[in-house]
Amino acid sequence: MNVQDTLVWSGLVIGLLFGATGQLSGFCLNRALKEYWQSGALHKAQSFVLALAVAVIGTQALAQFEWIDLSKSIYRGPTFSWLLVPVGGMLFGFGMMLANGCGARTLVLCAQGNLRSFVVLLCLGISAYMTLTGVLGPLRQTLNQMTAVSGGSIADLPVVAQGWVVSLILLCLFVFSFWKLNLFKHKKDLFAGFMVGLLIVAGWFSTGWLAFDEFEPVNLVSLTFIAPIGETIQYSMIATGAKLSFGVTAVLGVLLGSFLMAWLRKGLHLQGFSSPKEMLRYIAGGIAMGVGGSLALGCSIGQGLTGLSTLALSAVVAVAGILVGARLGFHRN
Repeated sequence: MNVQDTLVWSGLVIGLLFGATGQLSGFCLNRALKEYWQSGALHKAQSFVLALAVAVIGTQALAQFEWIDLSKSIYRGPTFSWLLVPVGGMLFGFGMMLANGCGARTLVLCAQGNLRSFVVLLCLGISAYMTLTGVLGPLRQTLNQMTAVSGGSIADLPVVAQGWVVSLILLCLFVFSFWKLNLFKHKKDLFAGFMVGLLIVAGWFSTGWLAFDEFEPVNLVSLTFIAPIGETIQYSMIATGAKLSFGVTAVLGVLLGSFLMAWLRKGLHLQGFSSPKEMLRYIAGGIAMGVGGSLALGCSIGQGLTGLSTLALSAVVAVAGILVGARLGFHRN
């Protein structure tokens, strides 16, 4: 199997498993935060943190065994913008509250017949590409250069200090995940936490080792959904002569996996907007997520799990922005 086939099939399988898991469990940072802020329920948040713990362990193990080189990921870049990353994170967090779901959850809901999510996906993908390579691209690049600061990660620490810090982080993550053994009462969320974390690791392994080729290098990536959603929309329009990427097939896999799981559970049904005002809110949320995720270099999955699994400082800043923006958006609702 050549590099291109490896990327296509690994992305499709990983996306399919993610979509099925998301449909079965409702795995979503937005939902986790809402449930906690509304009722104090922690199990969704614990599932997300468990996924992060598993992702960190697996990703760092791959790096230690030199199966992947995390310095080649966008999260470990030499610089990041002290302005765009946190502001982008806030925009994304605010937008996901308005749209009632992050990019990944929107894909899952769209596949089961949610037309609100379909509109959000279009707005998210188009606004993301406008920000990355379209009319807003030059402004983004200029601001990025003007506000660049040195990047960094825990991997930059001395080996002994690095080991202690990573161990402490993992201890905190696992203590939160299994606090009062609450997660064992919610088997689907427990399963989702382990599965999503493993899928993040599988993404790194697929693009960093399975598809490694010195003569045909590929980008080291794992699951993320802002740029790939825009790329999928673009590919659907100009597929002739273009190559499928890991991100596009992962998006298609999420849609397929969610659809199949919803079909098996008899959960397929059309849902629309209840009013023009609601439609405007979802459109605004999709645009905010597309622009914000592009500026922050990722979404709640792309930075919240994939980025943080690299232990990069930029990911911490982005996630902090997402949480602040989500809180503001929650009050807005």
